Parts: sequence; C-alpha cells; structure tokens
Amino acid sequence: MKYSKEFKDSTVQLILNNNESVVQVAEDLGLNSKTLYHWVTAYKKVHKIPTRESLSTSEPLEVEVKRLRRELKIAKQERDILYPKGRLRAKKQPHTLQKKLYKVCLGF
Repeated sequence: MKYSKEFKDSTVQLILNNNESVVQVAEDLGLNSKTLYHWVTAYKKVHKIPTRESLSTSEPLEVEVKRLRRELKIAKQERDILYPKGRLRAKKQPHTLQKKLYKVCLGF
C-alpha cells in the first residue's frame, strides 16, 4: 500500500516531536514497525537530523581519517614485508582431478 508524503512526514514528526515509541505508533496506525523505522531513518537523512549511528562516533572525522591512514600505512608495510615483489604467492595445489580424468580416459 502506498502512503502519501504528508502522511509519512506527519507520522515521523509524531514520533520525533512527542517522543512516541515507533512500535506503539505502528500498532496504533496498523503499520509494520520496520516500515515506520525506515520512514524515520529516511526523514532524518533528508532533513539532516543526527541519528544514533552518527552520534555514536566518538572521534571527529579528521581524527578518524588520520587514524585510518596510519593503519593503512602499517598494513601496506606488513604486506610488503610478506610479499616483497608485490605479488601474492599462491600455494600450488596438485591437479588431482585432472590426473584422475587422465587415468580414466587412458584406462588405467
């Protein structure tokens, strides 16, 4: 069933402004709670309202970028130590299936 944008927005505002439970509002309106959670998430993204995920980030983006670059640099150094010529050394596995087919075809 399709709902109008006005209905979705007013439902989300009811949740955000009145601190109503998503599950309770979904039950009252006869909606699936997952659908209502999706509406709230989309509304917050469009209106640039911080979500729990964005609030849980304890470090500013600049600090996180520096940390991740440092970790990447270390990982590249470790990789270069393990694989100095820039290529992965894959284990050579015996082609047992090919050998079996060869024996079957020749009648061994």
